[in-house]
Amino acid sequence: MFSFTVQPQPMWNLRELGLSDLGAQQLDELVNRMLPRLSPQEAPLPSGEQTAWRTSHLSTHSFFYNKHGFSSGAMPMLTPVFSRQQPSPLQAVSTELQHWPVWVQSRGFKTFRSKTRRLQSASDRPLESEGFTPSFMKGFLTRDKGVEIESLDSLSKNKNIPEGQQDAFKKGFAEGFLKAQALTQRTQESLRRTRLILLVLLLVGLYGISKTPFISVRFRTTSGLDSAVDPVQMKNVTFEHVKGVEEAKNELQEVVEFLKNPQKFTALGGKLPKGVLLVGPPGTGKTLLARAVAGEADVPFYYASGSEFDEMFVGVGASRIRNLFREAKANAPCVIFIDELDSVGGKRIESPMHPYSRQTINQLLAEMDGFKPNEGVIIIGATNFPEALDNALIRPGRFDMQVTVPKPDVKGRTEILNWYLKKIKVDPAIEANIIARGTVGFSGADLENLVNQAALKAAVDGKDMVTLKELEFAKDKILMGPERRSAEIDKKNKMITAYHESGHAIVAYYTKDAMPINKATIMPRGPSLGHVSMLPENDRWSETRSQLLAQMDVSMGGRVAEEIIFGQEYITTGASSDFDSATKIAKMMVTRFGMCEKLGVMTYTDMTAQSPETQAAVEQEIRVLLKESYERAKALLKSRAKEHKNLADALLMYETLDAKEIQLVLEGKNLEVR
Repeated sequence: MFSFTVQPQPMWNLRELGLSDLGAQQLDELVNRMLPRLSPQEAPLPSGEQTAWRTSHLSTHSFFYNKHGFSSGAMPMLTPVFSRQQPSPLQAVSTELQHWPVWVQSRGFKTFRSKTRRLQSASDRPLESEGFTPSFMKGFLTRDKGVEIESLDSLSKNKNIPEGQQDAFKKGFAEGFLKAQALTQRTQESLRRTRLILLVLLLVGLYGISKTPFISVRFRTTSGLDSAVDPVQMKNVTFEHVKGVEEAKNELQEVVEFLKNPQKFTALGGKLPKGVLLVGPPGTGKTLLARAVAGEADVPFYYASGSEFDEMFVGVGASRIRNLFREAKANAPCVIFIDELDSVGGKRIESPMHPYSRQTINQLLAEMDGFKPNEGVIIIGATNFPEALDNALIRPGRFDMQVTVPKPDVKGRTEILNWYLKKIKVDPAIEANIIARGTVGFSGADLENLVNQAALKAAVDGKDMVTLKELEFAKDKILMGPERRSAEIDKKNKMITAYHESGHAIVAYYTKDAMPINKATIMPRGPSLGHVSMLPENDRWSETRSQLLAQMDVSMGGRVAEEIIFGQEYITTGASSDFDSATKIAKMMVTRFGMCEKLGVMTYTDMTAQSPETQAAVEQEIRVLLKESYERAKALLKSRAKEHKNLADALLMYETLDAKEIQLVLEGKNLEVR
């Protein structure tokens, strides 16, 4: 069923709406804007005829009822209503002005403003006895009115300022206004200056990134290699400064000749070398050789480290390679030296995590032997790990020459020591070859450090020159660590150490193929409580079976001495390192050198791949060699018991004995009082 509701509405006139002051024309324009007319088809028909009004639905108390037409739990019911039959105020206005009537929807709820805003608006709104004007009407009617500005005279009257003080009030008001205006002006000027400074800084940064010539701001991530911009002239470094690597100097002499006179090689149709790879352990002089090549040829020298091409940004390394070779080609002939080449020229791998990791080495390969010729530029690379380099980098056409720079031999070490000893105040009686013989395996950098440590020791001791004693001290310090004079060792342990070290010395002195003794000491150094140093006559390029057995016997001498003097129950752990070296020699003799009659000349590099029987046989042969060595050392020390005791007593008294003093003690002669 449909229910019909008729809601009576009050009749309002123009005065009640607050529109009595408006003329007919203004009201006509207002209604045209605010109230749309009904079309003639929608106009209401006379009474008794079919009505043109449409039905609407009255909003209810809940959203559910509005949506579904019934409240929760009740039967669905739709309540359509006809619009109100009584004319609304706007309809009345329209009728009075002879306009078509309009239909205004009647809502069943209102949206209120907050309580605070309602109270505030109510308190601010003046009371009107004749009615009220809606807010939207007031805004529409008063929008063109300007804001009234209160004058200074009316303000002083409203504030009840006495007439005698009105001038002072006006003066103070004017001064305050001027000060506020000045403060505002200063604030605005400060903001303008700050904006100007920020703008200038931004422009400077942008110019620096874009490499603007007149702005000297450079960023390392985009500017390439600094060394490529400023080559170095190596006029003060020649082959005379390089000692101990004669073969490497001879190989590089060809490069120097080419840089000096390239027509000598090209006239015969030969191609100029493009790259030289220097391979050798650290400290052997690879960088010094590269500098000497540039110094001998008197050409620009470009230096770069392999790590300089490695960056977190993609493409930066390749860009630096291009910049380096572009600068070098512009100044050809020249030398490019890339140190630690394995950092940039390592083997290329396919890595999905780093798809751009090969760009730098690819650019280096293209620059060295690409489509464009690279005439007059010699690339010298240095590395400690040639096996890590990419195969494309070390092929002919890129690094044509590979020069090995080994550690110097005794002759080379003597030359290097003489070169560095000339730079300090040294005793003229020093023979550098004695120090060179005792520094087997030292590189050029190690020998330079040795001389420097000796000079520092002489300065600490207050001497006016460096003697052989300081050089020996520096050598022992480098090999075994500094002296531990603060270590408090009791008399018993000191005696055990003296007999232990004298046992090594006795076996070394009386064994035929053992190396000559250089020094014996019971002064603690590093982890050891004492040591006996050996001094070979010359560098050994290969060793005989007799020499290897002699080294094993000398290693066994310490433990044998402890057992003979103090008994089996009082042997110490001091011989652990001696057994390590002896076992290593015996194992190499059996598995690598073919010096075992039972197993023959077969090598056994990987013992885990051998059968259990073979492993047991190898172990048995190593045990036999070690046992035989131990018995030989025991027999020798028992036969030299007197010399053994004399040498141990001398070590307890003097702590350190050199080769001559050891010889005097073993010959039964007395030592000079120190």
